[in-house]
Amino acid sequence: MSKEDSATSGLTGDDLMRVMAALSSPHRLRVVAAVAQQRNYVSRLARELGISRALLQIHLRKLEAAGLVSAKLELSEDGKAMKFYESTPFAIHLTPQSIATATETLHIEGASDDKSHQKE
Repeated sequence: MSKEDSATSGLTGDDLMRVMAALSSPHRLRVVAAVAQQRNYVSRLARELGISRALLQIHLRKLEAAGLVSAKLELSEDGKAMKFYESTPFAIHLTPQSIATATETLHIEGASDDKSHQKE
């Protein structure tokens, strides 16, 4: 395996699917871009992106589950809990070989592990 193909070696097939699904939304791409510039809390980030806090929370949960952003709870000066989000360092280099390698650990819901049931 070349150095380029090993760029996704830390990702299982399922992890790669989560990352790709998380990045498949224009809203989530905008969220990643915004928190890559500076960490931010939900209310301010929602205002800057022009989306509701509820919708932003959904997108942030998906990005956090994929490991693309992280959150840290902090107290403001007035004692209010505020959750700050920031991007996590990541780099994904996809090649046909890295995808083939990732598929070896891909679990498909409802699929049988017994390959004899598959049509040829």
